[in-house]
Amino acid sequence: MDSRSCDDLFQTLLALDHARQAPWGPLHGVSVSCFLFQHPSQLPSDDGAMAWALLHAYLDGGLDEVNQLVGQARLGNSHRVRSIPSRVVRDVALPRRDAPPSRFCVTIEDVAVDGTFPAEGFAERVKAWAAATVDAWSRLRPP
Repeated sequence: MDSRSCDDLFQTLLALDHARQAPWGPLHGVSVSCFLFQHPSQLPSDDGAMAWALLHAYLDGGLDEVNQLVGQARLGNSHRVRSIPSRVVRDVALPRRDAPPSRFCVTIEDVAVDGTFPAEGFAERVKAWAAATVDAWSRLRPP
């Protein structure tokens, strides 16, 4: 197990993501979403609505669904478009954030393996990370 902090591991993962090479690059949005929901103080001002939608898209339909969602979000952010497509943020209720989960059964440490985020099995580890993140938040009682 790597002894680096979550933030250090996240920076290593971001460097791999930004190289835009498989398997890391295509899973960038999923990895960032997992990290944000496991460190909720870092969630963006939308309370993580897009990140939460992205995790559900990935678990429901894989990278094809994620790419469709990201493409719609990009289109919605264009200065040429006057309204945001209705499906950009899926109909997935955000979890309550007043008492976030204290433990997750899969974390960035598990995805990192030895701190290097090996390519072999990376996609499977990220899928387990996404599932564990959604599961932990979904177990919270609704407000």
